[in-house]
Amino acid sequence: MGLGWRGTGGTIQKRTEESWYHLVALLLLCGFWEAHTQTDDGKSVYFWETGPWGRCMGSDCGLGGSQSRAVWCAHVDGWTTLHTNCDQAQRPSNQRNCFRVCDWHKDLYDWKLGAWNECVPVSARTFGAPRQFTCSGGEEGIQTREVGCILKSDGSPAEDAICEYFEPKPRLEQACLIPCPQDCVVSEYSPWTSCSKTCGTGLRNRVRSVLVPPLFGGAACPNLTEFQSCKPGPCTGPEGMYSLRVGPWSPCALPQTRTARQVKRRKGKGQGLRERAGVKDPETRELIQKKRTRNRLNRQESPFWDIQVGYQNREVTCIHRNGSTVGRNMCLTRDLPLTIQSCVLPKDCKLTDWTIWSPCTKTCMNPESPRGNRTRTRQVLQFPVGEGAECPPLEEFESCEPQGESIPPCATYTWRTTEWSDCRVDTLLSQQDRRRSNLTGLCGGGLQTREVYCVQANAELLKYLNDLREKDKAGQTQKQQKPSVPPLLSITFQITASRPVENKLCEGPIPNRSQLCQIPCPIDCEVSPWGAWGPCTFENCDDQAGKKGFKLRKRQITNEPTGGPGNCPHLVEAVPCDEPTCYDWQLISLDPCIPDDGKQCGSGTQIVQVQCVNSNGEKVDRNLCTSNPPPEPVPCEVPCSRDCVLSDWTSWSTCSQTCSSKTIEGKQMRTRSILAYNAGEGGAVCPNSSALQEVRNCNEHPCTVYHWQTGPWGPCTEDPSTSSFNASVGVRPNSDGEVPCSMGMQTRKVICVRVNVGQVPPKKCPDGPRPSTMRPCQLPCKKDCIMTPFSDWATCPITCDAAGIAVKKKQSRKRLIIQMPSNGGQECPEVLEEERDCEVPKICPGFRWKTHKWRKCQLVPWFLRQDTPGAQETCGPGLQTRAVSCRQLDGTQADISECLKFAKAMPAITQRCQLPCQDDCQLTNWSKFSSCTADCVGVRTRKRSLIGRSKKKDKCKNTQMYPLSETQYCPCDKYNAQPVGNWSDCILPEGGRVESILGMKVQGDIKECGQGYRYQAMVCYDQDNRLVETSRCNSHGYIEEACIIPCPSDCKLSEWSNWSRCSKSCGSGVKVRSKWLREKPYNGGRPCPKLDHINQAQVYEVVPCQSDCKQYVWVAEPWSVWKVSNVDLKENCGEGVQTRRVRCMLNTIDGPSEPVEDYLCDPEEMPLGARESRLPCPEDCVLSDWGPWSRCTLPCTRSNYRVRTAYTIRPPSVGRECPDTTEKEPCSLNLNCFNYFYNITDWSTCQLSPNAVCGSGIKTRMLDCVRSDGKSVDIKFCEEMNLEKKWQMNISCVVECPVNCQLSEWSAWSECSQTCGLEGKMWRQRSVVQASQGDGRPCPSQMEQWKPCPVRPCYRWQYSPWSECRVENVVCGHGMRFRNLSCFVSDGDDEGSLVDEELCSSLEVAVDGDKQIRLKESCILPCPGECYLMEWSDWSSCVNICAKEAGVDFASVQVRSRAVLAQEPENLQLCPDQEWESQPCTGGECYEYKWFSSIGPNSSRPLIWCQRSDGLNVTGGCPPMNPPEDNSSCDPPCLMPKSFCSEAGICLCEEGFTEVLSSTGQLDQCAPIPILEIPTAGDKKGDVKTSRAINPTLPTTIQPGRNGRTWYLQPYGPDGKLKMWVYGVAAGAFVLLIFIVSMIYLACKKPKRPQRQRQQNNRLKPLTLAYDGDTDM
Repeated sequence: MGLGWRGTGGTIQKRTEESWYHLVALLLLCGFWEAHTQTDDGKSVYFWETGPWGRCMGSDCGLGGSQSRAVWCAHVDGWTTLHTNCDQAQRPSNQRNCFRVCDWHKDLYDWKLGAWNECVPVSARTFGAPRQFTCSGGEEGIQTREVGCILKSDGSPAEDAICEYFEPKPRLEQACLIPCPQDCVVSEYSPWTSCSKTCGTGLRNRVRSVLVPPLFGGAACPNLTEFQSCKPGPCTGPEGMYSLRVGPWSPCALPQTRTARQVKRRKGKGQGLRERAGVKDPETRELIQKKRTRNRLNRQESPFWDIQVGYQNREVTCIHRNGSTVGRNMCLTRDLPLTIQSCVLPKDCKLTDWTIWSPCTKTCMNPESPRGNRTRTRQVLQFPVGEGAECPPLEEFESCEPQGESIPPCATYTWRTTEWSDCRVDTLLSQQDRRRSNLTGLCGGGLQTREVYCVQANAELLKYLNDLREKDKAGQTQKQQKPSVPPLLSITFQITASRPVENKLCEGPIPNRSQLCQIPCPIDCEVSPWGAWGPCTFENCDDQAGKKGFKLRKRQITNEPTGGPGNCPHLVEAVPCDEPTCYDWQLISLDPCIPDDGKQCGSGTQIVQVQCVNSNGEKVDRNLCTSNPPPEPVPCEVPCSRDCVLSDWTSWSTCSQTCSSKTIEGKQMRTRSILAYNAGEGGAVCPNSSALQEVRNCNEHPCTVYHWQTGPWGPCTEDPSTSSFNASVGVRPNSDGEVPCSMGMQTRKVICVRVNVGQVPPKKCPDGPRPSTMRPCQLPCKKDCIMTPFSDWATCPITCDAAGIAVKKKQSRKRLIIQMPSNGGQECPEVLEEERDCEVPKICPGFRWKTHKWRKCQLVPWFLRQDTPGAQETCGPGLQTRAVSCRQLDGTQADISECLKFAKAMPAITQRCQLPCQDDCQLTNWSKFSSCTADCVGVRTRKRSLIGRSKKKDKCKNTQMYPLSETQYCPCDKYNAQPVGNWSDCILPEGGRVESILGMKVQGDIKECGQGYRYQAMVCYDQDNRLVETSRCNSHGYIEEACIIPCPSDCKLSEWSNWSRCSKSCGSGVKVRSKWLREKPYNGGRPCPKLDHINQAQVYEVVPCQSDCKQYVWVAEPWSVWKVSNVDLKENCGEGVQTRRVRCMLNTIDGPSEPVEDYLCDPEEMPLGARESRLPCPEDCVLSDWGPWSRCTLPCTRSNYRVRTAYTIRPPSVGRECPDTTEKEPCSLNLNCFNYFYNITDWSTCQLSPNAVCGSGIKTRMLDCVRSDGKSVDIKFCEEMNLEKKWQMNISCVVECPVNCQLSEWSAWSECSQTCGLEGKMWRQRSVVQASQGDGRPCPSQMEQWKPCPVRPCYRWQYSPWSECRVENVVCGHGMRFRNLSCFVSDGDDEGSLVDEELCSSLEVAVDGDKQIRLKESCILPCPGECYLMEWSDWSSCVNICAKEAGVDFASVQVRSRAVLAQEPENLQLCPDQEWESQPCTGGECYEYKWFSSIGPNSSRPLIWCQRSDGLNVTGGCPPMNPPEDNSSCDPPCLMPKSFCSEAGICLCEEGFTEVLSSTGQLDQCAPIPILEIPTAGDKKGDVKTSRAINPTLPTTIQPGRNGRTWYLQPYGPDGKLKMWVYGVAAGAFVLLIFIVSMIYLACKKPKRPQRQRQQNNRLKPLTLAYDGDTDM
């Protein structure tokens, strides 16, 4: 019906939707028709249209805003028209008021989120949607909630647009999951109990417990008990049919007549006292009053307990086995149990009303800080007595915020830091670098540290507000209340240090305690080589009278040093000389030689071209050189045609010495050579070889060189001439370090020094270049020491010893140095930390219960128990009470609520007692045991004795019933110590902090290696193998063993090698230096830098270098004398060879100086060392050597030429001509004509100062001039072309500093992880203050250490098992069962051993955290034949109700149950209902349930059961079992894989599988059918196609139950083996295969050829093969 209804509903909905569609379409059609009708009727075809409302605008926030929208007139066809066409009366408004939202509205409005509604299935929200009938994991649902914008102050609703301005609207619905119904799950049955009767007909029971309760509408629990009748045998005698049953005790009550009797009795006593008082004298009355007072104080009647002793009774009845009650006489006579007893009248706890809430613990305003708490309490008016209800909590807490207007802001805390320490480079050095003897002058990247402390950020503001509040309290007027300090919003605070507070008060990230810094590396002064000596000149050309002369040579600063040029060496050297002049003539050139008298050849002169220059070589006016005559013309010779021809003189060579003395003279030389010999007669003869060389002296000045030498600048001191005042300030310097305060003066020493001699008088040095001895400087400010005030004294911990006496402790306070003094400022005090003794409280805080004397044992009134058999008036069981009070540890009275809070459990105030009767035996209490003389030797005894009349009674003298002495063996206190657990980490001794180098404490520089100790816990056992204190074994709890923490060793490299020579002699190259690996790092030392990937033991550093292309030059000596090969002896001319020596020399400012290796010079520019030419004959023309080639003009084309020339030295005789003096060749690119361009190299690595480890450096690159053929040439070639230089040659860079990992100090040891036992551990941690950077030492992996705690025995209170249910002297009924509370000791893992209760005396009396101690409880002992409930089962394991497919947990639950036990078949109808109860739990396991089955060896039907995923067999929980339902008609059911039950009740296999039957004809398994591979005819390649025959035959009816069933070939028999027909088919196929192969062979066999004559032609005719060689055809 349900399904049909749902389907109908879906149809109804579908039809309804279709009807709506038709209705809407009809309405639209009608409207459209009406509009057209109006148009046709001539009515208005125009209407108003509006746009969306715009943004709310306005100057005021809130309701004063306005928003507008567009309004226009439109035609029905959609186009816009004039406003006048529309009806103005119907025009919509284009403006309205709105709520303008401003940013501050965010604090006023917020979204209000409603609670999520119940989860509704998705199918229920869609009308007519089919609902799932099977639940898997859970059903998808949707839950909704209400969300609206509200005003925070009163919760009134507001427009959603206001809240949407700040935050999107929260979602209104969310997906949810509805759990599937959880059926009740029960365990397997227990074994059958024994028969309830030993004869006759009884019952056996077996029970099971509930594992999972029914949830979410699941199936209820089945019966937990199963009964089975049993007949052990016929009864030989009469059965016991009756039992005496004890009923429950009635509620405690007071007898009705008790109050009246007491009042009457008290009245009588009072009259008698008064009467007797009159008889006694006053002294006697006073003694009686004192005794009563003492008794009253001892009783301590407390107002909190109103203890009333009442009575309770119970019934004793005789019960038949069928449960009916019969007369008591039917039961066997025996001593009846007590039917009346004393009891305490139960009273519930009564409390006062709650007090008002206390003030909020938070007294300041700060929304971000945690909320405060407020409490309210109530007092106890009446403590619970007897079985009365316990007291609920007496104190209640709730979070709060302070309320009111004048609430001050909360104290805020922030981190502060001291100033950074000086930058230190040595802290970054490796172990190897620190061993260097000289650590001065280090620069570059360094490390500086500071202290971090916490301060109260707004202390001055709170003090100011507190002062205002105090003035308000003093009652001053408004004018008097005006503060003398500036207003609140303009408070000016004095720059003072704040008081440090505990660091835990500060939140947020801690500022860095260390940072990288930079010490600028001093730039060394670099100077150029010395220039040439200048001419002898006056010191001052303006004052030449009486002044001596000096020759000067100078050098320039090529790299400006740090601190200015004053730190450079001297730049001028002077040599005294004679005949100084300020101006002189300088030779420019010589004009051509002009023969005298106009002749063509012969002697002549050369005019000298000169210019006037000063001592610096600068051209000046010629008139300044008039004091010196200009040089005269130089005589020369123009050879005639038959004269000897000589070459020009070479340039003078470099001077051999830089100065001259008596033993040293400087020499220069020049040479010339013979170009052509003279004719035999008439020509000028060639000179001898000595005339071809000239030598002259040079550098004739003496070797006495003087220069000015300067000392270092002195300190900056105050200049007396200035009146500035250098104040001492206490402010911190700016970021640049020093703060200038005034100008001072620095001086230095300047002396005249003679080279290689020392100081000489100043007059020896020229005054002109004398350096200055004074310069102005800036004086830095004095900085005083700035310290924080002392922090507040640390709180004193109050600790008390076991006797309750306070232990003395100390408290300390400290202050920090914020700024160190400098420049003569005030020094810091030495005391940074103070310590003092704490004030010891007189009384240690603590409370205890004091118990008072037990009162008299109260019996049940005699008039109530006088009818009880055996009762006596003055004896029997009773009840006694006592009072308890609260005391401080010193014994003074305290409020009872203090003990309820801080003391242990309250002692019992009532106990059972026994007043002995006359026939009872009375004995004293046991004495203490006697002392033992030695452990484990002898015995000890204790005694007691009979009292009064008991001494004379015979039954009391029976020592077996009433022993008077007990004997024990003396305790054997033997203790055995042994180690337990693992060794701890290796721990260094405390105080391991060491001073780092140079005595400065570096954060994290803690001694972390060396010898330490590791610990192993010791455990002590007594002779009974019980754990005792380790002190019993004379052990402090540990075994110590020395251990070593290896120290880290850094990577060690060799020193840098020397730089190699620059790889190029011209332009930019590279130079290399290297380090070799000497020792690898270990134990966490600094890693090695990146090694060469080829040679893993070497580190290279490659930097670019620039070589001057003129640094090395080729120098050619003069050509040798001609060696004529074809000698014309007459003419002395002809073909010959000249040679000369060519060397590569180092070029200096004075010229080539020393020879070097030839490879340093450019081989392309090497001059020829030999030449073949023709030695001119007499009268031949003699030309000079060719001059240099001219430069080719760009661009390089062959239309351009370059030229070189020679000039005529000797004109030819008449009739002879000179060859061409000009030679030209076309310009060809990259042969004699070149383009030039700049080439920039890559950036070098970051280069540091030699004394720097890291930090700022410079990257450089070089600029080369490169010829178009790729050769590097002198930079001047590119400069001559005025090429653009657009590159930056130097950039700054940073080399990462190798910062070692810095760790904090070890924290204090944590509390022990366990208060007792063997497994306790203590931990301490450290943290990374500064992570390692660069190649710094990495952080160690061990960031925490542990060591074992001293082993302490675990004492605990533990219940003994419950006793059997005891009902005195009867068979069944309501009784009691008991258990004891004992002290146990264990090591934390085992169950423990029983020890004396004194060892648990310091523990709170609780078992597993439960303070409610229950040592007895009521129970019911079932009577014979009674049907009853068992005791509660144990709580089941925690089970998580979950949906694994969805990954959702719904709840965790555990359950316990009570099953029914029956003894008589006749009483089954009287059995009570079974019970179960559940409770939530945590950490439950999510289980799955599956069906399992198996076939027993002697059964044909399979056994089917449900199993939980933890292997527990259960009932319930598994899904509905489809196979058993489907297979209900098959016997046994079809449980094999791929099997099913047919309509005929036979197990068959699914398609693709064949049945394999057992020997009994039952289905054993479903085996897959083999695949037949059949080649298809249509496939030409013969591919194998795979097919399964689905319907090989038509259905047959031969086999029952297989109608319409597709059958398969079944090659396997019932035993699983191949059937015989399979072998037959295989044999037939094999024979067929042989036959086919034989036929193919016979058909293809070549026939035997007949014998015939061999023909001449071995080539057969074409038809020979076909016709067997029949050539006649």
